Amino acid sequence: MVDETRPARPMTDRARRRLDAERTLRAWGAETGAHVAILRVPGIYAPERLPIERLKSGLPVLARDQDPYTNHIHADDLARIVIAALNRGRAGRAYNASDDSSLRMGEYFDLVADRFRLPHPPRLDWDHARQAVPETLLSFMRESRRLANRRLKKELRVRLRYPSVAHGVPHIGRA
Repeated sequence: MVDETRPARPMTDRARRRLDAERTLRAWGAETGAHVAILRVPGIYAPERLPIERLKSGLPVLARDQDPYTNHIHADDLARIVIAALNRGRAGRAYNASDDSSLRMGEYFDLVADRFRLPHPPRLDWDHARQAVPETLLSFMRESRRLANRRLKKELRVRLRYPSVAHGVPHIGRA
């Protein structure tokens, strides 16, 4: 599990931009005296933010043995985390705004597919995925890690309403 104290090693341009934004905000906070808390937010989901169209289009995921870990947070929990960070976040501190799930990307898509009675996405190895999956999605697949959210719970005192994707993916509104 990766917590907020682990040194950042961004592997993609998007990750390097995020780290640069964190450094810029911390420097601005130190310079101005503004209280800045950093939220590291993974995949946000909500009833209107599920990969239904992706599943319907049949876009593949990686084979189980190559499937990366993903992290998620329900939009309602994220809103509560933002408020907690404004009220209790420590200046210059980063918080992983993630739920307790420990899912691989394909497992997430399979869970959503099952709940909405859609077919599971096809599984491909990396070589075939590079040909079938847009580069923007491949970059997410390269950033596999499991985030620890202990600091979020201890310092911000957040109790997640949806502690896992299985709790948060809606059971209603079938496609």
